[in-house]
Amino acid sequence: MLTTLAVANYRSLRNLLLPLRELNVITGANGSGKSSVYRSLRLLADSARGALVPSLAREGGLQSTLWAGPENISGAMRRGEVPVQGTVRSEPVNLKLGFAGEEYGYSIELGLPTPRITAFGNDPEIKRECIWHGTGFRPAGLLVDRRNSAVTIKGGKGEESRLVTTRLSPFDSMLSQLADPRSAPEALLLREQIRSWRFYDHFRTDAEAPARLPQVGTYTPVLSNDGADLAAALQTIVETGDPEALAEAVADAFPGSSIEVETGGGRFEVAMRQHGLLRALSAAELSDGTLRYLLWVAALLTPRPPGLLVLNEPETSLHPDLLPALGRLIAQAARHSQVIVVSHARRLIASLEEAPDCNSLMLEKELGETAIAQADALDRPSWHWPPR
Repeated sequence: MLTTLAVANYRSLRNLLLPLRELNVITGANGSGKSSVYRSLRLLADSARGALVPSLAREGGLQSTLWAGPENISGAMRRGEVPVQGTVRSEPVNLKLGFAGEEYGYSIELGLPTPRITAFGNDPEIKRECIWHGTGFRPAGLLVDRRNSAVTIKGGKGEESRLVTTRLSPFDSMLSQLADPRSAPEALLLREQIRSWRFYDHFRTDAEAPARLPQVGTYTPVLSNDGADLAAALQTIVETGDPEALAEAVADAFPGSSIEVETGGGRFEVAMRQHGLLRALSAAELSDGTLRYLLWVAALLTPRPPGLLVLNEPETSLHPDLLPALGRLIAQAARHSQVIVVSHARRLIASLEEAPDCNSLMLEKELGETAIAQADALDRPSWHWPPR
């Protein structure tokens, strides 16, 4: 389980530390930084897949995503005694992402490229990347250390650290290139942990949405990001997962209703029986909200729970009356996976906050910087960035 998410100099997240528990709800007004928190988690996941630099490029590049304010905001600036203005920099331009877990911690720092003749001169470079043991960074706990293109792995008891390579490309994460079960088992373990993270954003429910159409069906323990394999995922829950929980989730939102998966010619299609109707409704006939709720049911009742499940605004296109049922479903998923929900729907947030040990974090902005509302210095998790 992750205990801390740390982000520095990414959009409005100048220096944000989020304490995390099993079930986490991140909320706040529009423009408070919720989407930036979601995207920072996706960037961390992209580092383990070797796609961090391309993902930043799709957002406009490093210069577009960097914190646009001064490096430090003084107390006088916050009190309005002096205008917000730039100061002499104390460290190089950088964007930092990291997390602490119950066993391992990880951080990655990106900076401006070294001047050289190349057509890719706008690509950021990975300057430092670290894996350490324990909940906080300290040199004694460092396991794998990357400085620019050189990677060093800590030796065993009584052994000195080993220089693995000095030729790692500036755009490649060591997680994607050097995760070896013999020389760097910690990197391999951490890479597979991050790659197991699951993200769900806005499912398509328009008339041409894949979830509305019959699809070739195979065992599907994990719903795809676009929901195209909805019918197969629901049938997999029936046969290998928790069919009772599936029936209860549908009845909780639509009393007297049930779902079934029709199969024919190898193709699967969702059908829904509703009280008072003589026939089942096909997926093509369901409302956008009903179909979207079924997509969330398939995602949250997965027979193969991930280590981390991140949901971005799951309330989209749902009637407010469905949100308490969705909240109960998310809380149920948090028994098997760590869950982070980004939302601004009050009824969904209220339902989630009824769950024991729900960690509700409200974000706010001051002078363009995202912070946790009503949090003081004592509430901040302990965190130290590895120096470059």
